Amino acid sequence: MADRFRVVGLGEMLWDVFPSGPVFGGAPANVACHAAALGADAAMVSCVGNDDLGARAIAALAERGVDTSAVARSGQFPTGTVQVHLSADGQPSYEITRDVAWDHVPWSSEAKALAARADAVCFGSLAQRSETTRDTIRRFLKATRPGCLRVFDVNLRQNFYDDEILRESLEMANALKLNDEEALIVAEACFGERSADPIDRLVRQFDLRLVALTLGSKGAILAAGGERHEEPAPQTTVADTVGAGDSFTAAMILGSLAGWPLAKIAARATAVAAYVCSQPGATPVLPESLTGGF
Repeated sequence: MADRFRVVGLGEMLWDVFPSGPVFGGAPANVACHAAALGADAAMVSCVGNDDLGARAIAALAERGVDTSAVARSGQFPTGTVQVHLSADGQPSYEITRDVAWDHVPWSSEAKALAARADAVCFGSLAQRSETTRDTIRRFLKATRPGCLRVFDVNLRQNFYDDEILRESLEMANALKLNDEEALIVAEACFGERSADPIDRLVRQFDLRLVALTLGSKGAILAAGGERHEEPAPQTTVADTVGAGDSFTAAMILGSLAGWPLAKIAARATAVAAYVCSQPGATPVLPESLTGGF
């Protein structure tokens, strides 16, 4: 439909390999999938290998209604994989394979076309570990329209980031989503000191339109336009937390594009994230009660 918001995931798409088997994922890909489930015209810019996992990844996006026209195929590099280990309380840790297809996302005419019509784009720090993909991310962001919501979803993993990447990403963004652990690191990178709540300073320093600080079981804080809202987390039984933050980001994006007040955005985003926590995997089918109204 022509009137749907156009949301683009930009960066890694991969397979999270759990003890029970591989599950499709990657933060920007998860955001694109959740955005599609919430009613957006969603697309992905990435690269997969010319292998079985690559074909399955493209099929997984297509099954979720995500446009894959800007997903390249590499004959040189394999589709990305991540070994996922879950703690007793469902918290994941990751071993991320190096030098895979999403480290080599090319700039393309398809990506340029998506940038020109995107209402929102979500990118992170992980995909910027390689020069090729970092350059494509920056070219995409520069090619977006002035009103495009450019969301930096920090997504720190292992040692695949540095202070310069964090600061430069904030300069390119006009919206930010980070969790409580990431907030400490981002504050130190930007201000030289750790802070559990650097929201106000980040808004002023980088002229951000919207910031979300997620706090796990304690809920989330959203800030925009001089307003601030704290939302408690709904009660839920956690299966695993993989993809919950990405679902929060997708709901936040759609709510912001729809012009919702902060309290309404926060309530829907935390409800979506809580549901995802209650289900195994990053992109479970969302109930209709959570997908309408955008």
